[in-house]
Amino acid sequence: MTSGGAGDNGVPAPGPEAMPEPKAGPAPAAEPDYFNQLLTLKAEFENYRKRVDRERPEYYKRGKAELLLKLLPIHDLLRRAHEQIQVSHAKSELAKGMEGIFREFEKIFKAEGASPMDALGKPYDARAHEVIGIVEKDDADEGTVVEVLENGFILNGDVLRTAKVRVVKQIAKREEKLK
Repeated sequence: MTSGGAGDNGVPAPGPEAMPEPKAGPAPAAEPDYFNQLLTLKAEFENYRKRVDRERPEYYKRGKAELLLKLLPIHDLLRRAHEQIQVSHAKSELAKGMEGIFREFEKIFKAEGASPMDALGKPYDARAHEVIGIVEKDDADEGTVVEVLENGFILNGDVLRTAKVRVVKQIAKREEKLK
């Protein structure tokens, strides 16, 4: 081996004076601005959190409506059974038990902001009523609900379920159109 600062191949190692001077060319790539990225990310997260907070009540409202819609068919079936029991066994323990069930349903519906529609005798409203049949009469205004086949329900002022109804079609007006 040789001495005197030579490398393995006999070439002397460069010293500080042998290092090339940096060229005056393009500036090195700018370092990422982590602070501004962090601020942007924080602002985006705050906007996300605020949006979720605004939308959360709507999610609860939708969930409540879905649950109540699932309970309504059970309520309807029990209502029909109760009507049959009232005809034949009005004073029985079964009739009293059914009354208790409907009191509980009413408590639940009231607590959640749901109430049955009062459609009988009202004019037909396409948003609140579903026409199942037409009754021809002369003694009532055309388009008036004369029979409710299935109660509709309102949840906090919005239609939860439309009422299935029969409406009036006047005979005299129909006969005039045929002439």
